This record gives sequence, C-alpha cells and structure tokens, in this order.
Amino acid sequence: MNSPIDRRAFLSTAVAAGAAATLPTRLLAQEAKELVIVSFAGQLQEPHQWLAKRMEEKHPGLKVRLVPSESQDVVAQIKAAQGYSPYDALPNGEPPHLIGIRDGYIEKVDPAKIPNYANLVPDFVAKSQGYGVPASYSLIGIAYNEKMVKTPPKGWADLWNPEYRGKVGIPRASSNLGLGVLVIAAKTFGGSEDNLEPGWAKLQELKPIVGRSPTQLLQMLEREEIALAPIWNNDAAGAADKGLPIKFIKPTPGPVAIVSFMSAVAKTRHPDLVAEWMNLLLSVEYQTRAANAPYFFGPTVKDVPIPEAAKPYTPATPAEVLALQSVDWAKIAPVRGKLVEQFDRLFAS
Repeated sequence: MNSPIDRRAFLSTAVAAGAAATLPTRLLAQEAKELVIVSFAGQLQEPHQWLAKRMEEKHPGLKVRLVPSESQDVVAQIKAAQGYSPYDALPNGEPPHLIGIRDGYIEKVDPAKIPNYANLVPDFVAKSQGYGVPASYSLIGIAYNEKMVKTPPKGWADLWNPEYRGKVGIPRASSNLGLGVLVIAAKTFGGSEDNLEPGWAKLQELKPIVGRSPTQLLQMLEREEIALAPIWNNDAAGAADKGLPIKFIKPTPGPVAIVSFMSAVAKTRHPDLVAEWMNLLLSVEYQTRAANAPYFFGPTVKDVPIPEAAKPYTPATPAEVLALQSVDWAKIAPVRGKLVEQFDRLFAS
C-alpha cells in the first residue's frame, strides 16, 4: 500500500497531467517551438543574436537557435531531409542564392507578409529574383598594411603598380571573394563576365601570393607576408579594430558590392515566423545596428543613416552608392567549378 506521501505525489502528478491535457493545443505547440536560423560565425553573428532575442521576447516559449555553418553542409542536410527541413531560414551570398533558386531549396517571398519589404532599395530587390529578402551587402575593396606601403593605391589598376610587385595577395577562386577578384581584373582591363581572358592574363602578370581563403589573406597581411590584397570590408574593419595597421580603400571606379539574402528554406515548419524574422531584419533599427562598428554590413533599406564609424568601409553618400560595381553572377555561378579548376592549374604552388 502506498504511503500518504506517495498518494499525494501520485495525485499531484495526475492533476498536473490532467491540467496539461486541458491546455490549448496552440499553447503547448508554442512552448515547444524552435526557429532554426543559419547564421554567421564569430562576432558577425551578434546582430542576429540581437534579433533572436527580440523574437523570443515577443513570443514566450519560442527558442531561436542560431547555427553558424558552412552553406555547403547546410544544403546537404536540407536536401537529405525527409519531411520538414532541419533549418527554417539561411543567409546566402549572390552565387549560392542563384543555386538555391535553381535547386529549389529556398522559397519565394510573399511581400504582403513583410511590411518592411516596401522600403528595400529596388536594385537589391531585383537581384533577389523574388526569393528571400536582400538583408545586407559587403564590399570587395583593397586592404593594405600601412607599415609596408609607402604610396597607398587609389584604384583597382594600381594593384599592378611595380612598387607592389611580389607583395599582392589574392584568394583562391573557390571563394566568392576570389571569383569577384577574377571579374574585377577582367573588367579593369577590357573584359567582362563573358570574356574573362583579360582577367586571367592580368592575374598571372601580377605574380600574386595566393591565400587559401579570405581569412588567411588577412593573416598574411598581419604577418607582413603580403602588403596588399583585395578583401572584404568587414574583415578589414575587424582587423583595424584590433589595432592592426590595416587600412581599407574603396578603389576607383568603385568597390564591388555583393548582396547577402535571407531566405526561407523550403519545407520550413514556421513560414510565418520566418516572415516575421525577415521583416525585423529589414527594420531601420536592425539595419542601422548591423551597419555600425564592428560589423559594417551595408544597409539594403532606404534612408538608413550610415554611422560615422562605418564611413571608411561603407558607401556613405549617394555618389559612393552610384559608384558601386556588381558581378553578373548568373553568368559566373554555372561555370564556377571550371573556374576554380582553371585557377588552381594556373596558380598551383
């Protein structure tokens, strides 16, 4: 026979179970709800962390889980999923965004569910092709170690200045930065996305020091193994913020802007919450925060003031915005594998 204490425990458990059974199904589902967002690594994830906190405060019981991950790993898991996707939304730069559209693992956006969509810069919206929202953009400019460079470069063509011979680093074409540099070299010397031969020739003429990744290029600049390199504005800003002697320029005729999109993953469990996430992403409050130090993400929403600290790294005037260059990734992405192979053949160490 149970003791009185045991009976009370039993009755308490039974009452709790009965109360849970009478709770609205919607409330129980909300308590177990998790929104899984692919995010950036390290410090650049902080704006998303702020956004996640806002979402959780608005929806008691909701957990927003940010997963820093390489897009290729994420895509493999999404494609292998049976039923609902393990992720609800993910950021993509322009090349993988186009692949996501082609392969069908990201969804079209419904602007009616995203009020702030109306405030986006139209040129960025056009690049999205109706999938996801343009969340930010980063620049490819030139970073240099001021201890090693007497005459700072002003334009892209200056990378070929004899003063810098043997001191210029470039990234492999396996990265978006590396592909962007190839297109920049082609366009600077009379080529285009349809005619990359001038780019290949000029990069070989440069006799560059090749870095495996943008991160390694930055480390090489810090160690004075190279003096200059095409680099992301965010990376250059982060290095300067740590006190390293790294300067960044927005070279003439203009730096290259590469847009990052936030897209709903096909078969997400929570399309309405993803739409809300994207709407907050496009708020002036979030965009201003992400544009400021130490992140320096370019705003995609109209009338976002550029913080003073960001002006060396982000276009701050209408003239600077108009000078931005872009890459026609629709022509580059389909042949990406061949370009990487050609790069590795030409610059094998």
